[in-house]
Amino acid sequence: MKRLLSALLIVGLVISGVGCGNIFIRGAILSGTSTVSGFVSVVQFSTVIGGDGTMIQVTFVTLLQHGASSTIGFCGDQRSQFPMEQTVRAQFTPGQPCDSVIEITIII
Repeated sequence: MKRLLSALLIVGLVISGVGCGNIFIRGAILSGTSTVSGFVSVVQFSTVIGGDGTMIQVTFVTLLQHGASSTIGFCGDQRSQFPMEQTVRAQFTPGQPCDSVIEITIII
């Protein structure tokens, strides 16, 4: 239940931040790689301020799976990797302030 509430809070923050133009999502740093799968519902390209004050381009992707959503910020312009209304599997290395894409697979 906590995971669902956290996901809903993140989605709400992303949606409310769209009008501001600057969105920043920070989470715990994880070691190794992670994988997430889901139906691409939102893709937004934005700029965030890194820890050293530099501007970093980030692609925020919201994936839906089994009624839950996950929003992940990938480093750089990854919009072409996440076609709308397609199911994808993303393997990435978690980082701050964004995650680094390793491989994106479109699931048919």
